[in-house]
Amino acid sequence: MGFLDLFKKVNINEAVAQCRENGAILLDVRTKEEFSEGHIEGAINLPLNRITQAEQSIPLDAPVFVYCLSGARSAQAVSILKEMGYENARNIGGISQWKGNVVR
Repeated sequence: MGFLDLFKKVNINEAVAQCRENGAILLDVRTKEEFSEGHIEGAINLPLNRITQAEQSIPLDAPVFVYCLSGARSAQAVSILKEMGYENARNIGGISQWKGNVVR
């Protein structure tokens, strides 16, 4: 990743399609309450304040696509996940930009 890649806007809609094509894990790091109000189909919920528990259910070598409401918490989560050894963790932004259906 080059310096200019830091300024590229992530398109959550394209990223979710890639996630599904690649069999990656779609991780929602919002609170349980936010998740229950609506989430992207197939996502698993692991709130940011519990992200260190990821190793209990997500293999270290798994590709993980992480989202939240706006992209801020998912950025924090990806940073923590990478420190934990999740080299394939990727911030895909916020559900606020999602154009697809949400499930409850």
